[in-house]
Amino acid sequence: MAHARRKMHDLHAVRPNAVTEEALRRIGALYRIEEQIRGKPPDERQRVRQAQAVPLLDDMKRWFEATLTTLSAKSDTTKAIRYALNRWPALVYYCADGRAEIDNLIAERALRGVALGRRNFMFAGSDAGGERAAAMYSLIGTARLNGLDPEAYLHYLIERIADHPVNRIDELLPWNVAQHLPAAAKTAPIR
Repeated sequence: MAHARRKMHDLHAVRPNAVTEEALRRIGALYRIEEQIRGKPPDERQRVRQAQAVPLLDDMKRWFEATLTTLSAKSDTTKAIRYALNRWPALVYYCADGRAEIDNLIAERALRGVALGRRNFMFAGSDAGGERAAAMYSLIGTARLNGLDPEAYLHYLIERIADHPVNRIDELLPWNVAQHLPAAAKTAPIR
């Protein structure tokens, strides 16, 4: 949904018009629903989405289709609407699964560092080096998502992992060690 919204937002920033404004208003209403149910159990999120978001999405799809008939086939607004309509099943999937998010921006933000450093990683030395780098990114990203300072978490982990039984490795996951870390090592979880 964030990508469909961004296409409309970028058009609106350059040439504001009634269509882009209305599209942004409709998408904004969907995000406001998500704000209200953030952090709630999946079954409750799904129930609220079915009751509130699905009717808005159905109406938005009808509005997109009707609006297309009034626009030039080659206009940028038409392209933005077609982008959304061509991906409609993916855009509405989150309403059927309370565990899903409305967009994938959390995952994209977590991977931004990987994408920015891609050139540097060409010199990891080997496939094994690349796998070790990927494991470190996973640990760091998971610590951040769970509200821990990655450096403090890794310090805690490195001090203990050598003597820790391999069949109890899950005890060292960020959400299981948070209570053992000093308060300074805890931050707000990434949402």
